[in-house]
Amino acid sequence: MSSLTPVATTSAPGAIGPYSQAIKAGNLVFASGCIPLDPSTMQVVSGGIEEQTTQSLKNLKAVVEASGCSLSQVAKTTVFLKDMNDFASMNKIYGEFFGDHKPARSAVEVARLPKDVLVEIECIAVSSA
Repeated sequence: MSSLTPVATTSAPGAIGPYSQAIKAGNLVFASGCIPLDPSTMQVVSGGIEEQTTQSLKNLKAVVEASGCSLSQVAKTTVFLKDMNDFASMNKIYGEFFGDHKPARSAVEVARLPKDVLVEIECIAVSSA
């Protein structure tokens, strides 16, 4: 069994609980759910679903890059939405963010998210190293 290596970066918000920003296990990177916190203030960004999706994805990108991967190596994402009515707005930002790369994805509505945010996004990436 390969060892588990925590991934940490100050370019994304620190964990707000007893977990790692991501874990590397062999050539896989499991990124914890990223919520729309500004890493410099640890406060939820102002605005609605578009602003929150943008910040969540910026945070996810920072964690993925800290692991030695790029967004093009993301194999799967899971998007947690407070309200599925926000799907189209989230999807627009998500599509712009990933561009031509289309990882597998699940999107689900949940009853509540940390800090009462509107969106949380996690991923699995595959490292070439």
